[in-house]
Amino acid sequence: MITDKEFTLRLIRQLTQALEKLILDKPEESLMQKELDFESLMRDIFKFDFTTLASKTKEEIIEIVNERQERDHKDYYEMLGNLFYFKGRGEKNNEFLDKAKTFYELYLQTSGIFALPVINRINEIKKST
Repeated sequence: MITDKEFTLRLIRQLTQALEKLILDKPEESLMQKELDFESLMRDIFKFDFTTLASKTKEEIIEIVNERQERDHKDYYEMLGNLFYFKGRGEKNNEFLDKAKTFYELYLQTSGIFALPVINRINEIKKST
């Protein structure tokens, strides 16, 4: 039986992968066919939409993540980094890019993974802001 936590984690990973493909400008046909309902995923994961999430401070978002199980934090931070990076780059919004940098840094700290694409995005954000 799949629990709510497992389902949410699966949604987070699905959104993370979809955003990665969009960031790399390589969306798959299957992604387009699924018509990934971004706002629906946001509501399923956070219980509110992106506009509400974006209006929160970095500290408030980190507190939301801290309410989840510690082993899941890295998945949340990676997804949040991708989310704010994608939105920030698309809308040329430095506030979103700053949030992306913070969440990417937290992802690297909590995961212990050396992720060169993430490091490159952090450096790109630092140069652009």
